[in-house]
Amino acid sequence: MKLVHQINLAFGIALVLVLSVTAVVIHHVLLDHFIGAQKEDLKTMSAAMTVSLSKESLKNTVIMDQAVVSLPAIISPATAGVEAILTDETGRVVSTSVPMNYINIGINAGPLATASETSSLQNIWNGTDRRYITEVKATPQGTLTLLTPVSKVKTIEQALLKRLLIVFCVAGILMFLFSLFITKKLIQPLLRLREELKKVKDRHFEDVKLIKAGGEIGSVAQSVYDMAGELKRYNHVQKQFFQNASHELKTPLMSISGYAEGIRDGVFEGEHVHKGLDIIMSESSRLKKIVTEMTLLAKLDSEEDIFKPSEICLKDLLIETIERLNPLLMKKGLTLYTSYEDHEPLTIRADSDKLLQALINVVSNATRYANQQIYIHAAIKDGRVEISISDDGPGISEDLLPHLFHRFVKGKDGESGLGLAISRAIVERCGGLITAGNRREGGAVISIGFPCVTTT
Repeated sequence: MKLVHQINLAFGIALVLVLSVTAVVIHHVLLDHFIGAQKEDLKTMSAAMTVSLSKESLKNTVIMDQAVVSLPAIISPATAGVEAILTDETGRVVSTSVPMNYINIGINAGPLATASETSSLQNIWNGTDRRYITEVKATPQGTLTLLTPVSKVKTIEQALLKRLLIVFCVAGILMFLFSLFITKKLIQPLLRLREELKKVKDRHFEDVKLIKAGGEIGSVAQSVYDMAGELKRYNHVQKQFFQNASHELKTPLMSISGYAEGIRDGVFEGEHVHKGLDIIMSESSRLKKIVTEMTLLAKLDSEEDIFKPSEICLKDLLIETIERLNPLLMKKGLTLYTSYEDHEPLTIRADSDKLLQALINVVSNATRYANQQIYIHAAIKDGRVEISISDDGPGISEDLLPHLFHRFVKGKDGESGLGLAISRAIVERCGGLITAGNRREGGAVISIGFPCVTTT
């Protein structure tokens, strides 16, 4: 069953249940209200008749063997449907407004009242006879009983209830039609969103459009649109990655293949053979390094258990980085300056081995472009451990700066273009952030920040 039909069915069932419960409640409320109002009217009428009976003497006319005993005009109630019975102190009926058999009490009026008369009136006085609404009042002549059938009140209540049910039914139909309209308006964005998701499924990311809707549906539509954009970007990056990877792998393979064929065919002789073998070894090492870095990047992106974070001292890690790169610094004649804030421990939570590799990549990249000096500064700022690695080289070109940490993006003297991409992947997996820029004095600066671990 379609979602729109499910919603309409659920709303229809809920509407029927609500209207049914409401009708039952209104039935009882109306019945109680009318009975209560009728009792109040009987009390008012009884009080007025009692006052009248106190002022005038009762003139009884008893007709033997007849069921009709007349009340004086002053005693007869004026309200239609209300009957009066006057009994003496012994409980015998001395006067009624209508024949006793007419009101179905089942007694014979007159001075010689039977036992059934007394019993029936007693039931009315006790309130056990549910057929009548009664009001009993003591008078100087005896007991005045006013009563009206409950069936008359129910007739009025049911007539009013039928009108209310008609109103409810009309309102329910209008509400159901309105719900169909609202449901269609709500479901329409979902149907359109389904079409956009089909485009995502078919990898037509560029054709995905933003569905205009409100509330949670609008949020989902925005998420789908953003997801399509991200998948489009990721797909483009993947294609570019494979293109760059094939180019980077093809270059050393061509060199290796060319020199190997030349040596095999005797093109190279003497010293040229040794030179060709050196180039083959060099390109093989370069090829191995590219494959290793590509494999590492793939692991950093996909494997969760490759990282084993622990609390480490960043100062010790920087010292180890410098020791690893010291031969390279001496070979290029570069001077490396370090500065730390010793009054606070530079403690972070990261994978020590992976972060060491990231720092080595960043610092070795600085040695490639520095003229004479490299600067490393570490400090705590706003609850974060900040590291800046800068050099006095030519700096980073503005067109290269936004893409510096992408894969296979390299500068003029770059190698594989994977070193800084690996560094970014490692730093981000350790919960940090790496950025690049240029110094005012000249030269590039790479900034790395991590959440600081407070020690107790």
